[in-house]
Amino acid sequence: MKVLVVDQDRVTADVVAYALEREGHQVVQAHDGLGALERWAAERPDLLIMDVDLPGLDGLSVCQRIREEADTPIIFLSLRCADADVVRALEMGADAYLGKPFSPRQLVARVHALMRRSFPVARPTGGPWSGGLNRLGYHTVDLRTGKGVHLTPLEARLLELLLAKAGQVHSYETIMKYLWGSCQRDRAVLRQLVHRLRQKVEVDPSNPTCLLTVPGRGYLLTENPERLMR
Repeated sequence: MKVLVVDQDRVTADVVAYALEREGHQVVQAHDGLGALERWAAERPDLLIMDVDLPGLDGLSVCQRIREEADTPIIFLSLRCADADVVRALEMGADAYLGKPFSPRQLVARVHALMRRSFPVARPTGGPWSGGLNRLGYHTVDLRTGKGVHLTPLEARLLELLLAKAGQVHSYETIMKYLWGSCQRDRAVLRQLVHRLRQKVEVDPSNPTCLLTVPGRGYLLTENPERLMR
């Protein structure tokens, strides 16, 4: 797997690169925002690990520009760890967010967990949804309508969970533990993820009819796939 590491601190970038290369990954580096975009365009990496604070063009702006063209998974590393910073990064399209200082071993584990989410872990075995999904992969979900939507790994992971038991309510805690390994997260982060997914799969995201909120309990995916992506 090819990983683009972007950090203005070359020592930090080298630490991340060393940890990933020990696991057999190929690493390329950039040290500012414009350089990150140039390396991304030239290398087309499988994953981007990037600081928020970059010279010239900050990491959030880099993320926004990349999201206009592709769904390359993005992990942010940052000294900014307030909930508002994390939520904003996820709103911009990030897939994970780690605070500095960080453990290289934990970062590698997060990378591997994120990449495992490239592939489905649960498949519906019956009901209306069983024929409605042709492929649930890293970036793309093809619905029975023949239309496709591009998902980030985290969005795909959420849809996989809801899809495995369509028609049943999944609690906030269950979803957060499934996605992040812990339910000790601000629900605002989950709400933003659901919002992003609705933008891609609902006919009218402001009036969802498929990915529903059950107040005080969690989220529900209805058993009517034909209502998606008409």
